Amino acid sequence: MSSNYRDRWIECTSDGINLRGYYFPWGTKRIPYASIRSIRRVDIGTFTGRGRIWGTANPHYWANYDPQRPRKRVGFILDAGHFVRPFITPDDPDGFEATVRDRSGVAPAPDDPGRGPIV
Repeated sequence: MSSNYRDRWIECTSDGINLRGYYFPWGTKRIPYASIRSIRRVDIGTFTGRGRIWGTANPHYWANYDPQRPRKRVGFILDAGHFVRPFITPDDPDGFEATVRDRSGVAPAPDDPGRGPIV
């Protein structure tokens, strides 16, 4: 099993993911690994998430607070079976993805990363 992943806003524990700064003003969202249906790696750009520090312009996605997001190029969309899907940008995308896939049992997508949604 891979080690736990942790950065300032995202923490992968032994049984789930904690997203700090998800709810206003600084509430944490907890996502159990068992509820994760899919994880999609996406390239982010000016109109596809990089300019969004927190929140959304799209009712299907919600970006947790991350003031460093404008400097990042990769994000993830988690499908946990709800209408709104978390859009997150870990500091170490490869480490985060490996930890979540290992713990949740979700297989990698067969295609290359897609463009991120308008967030």
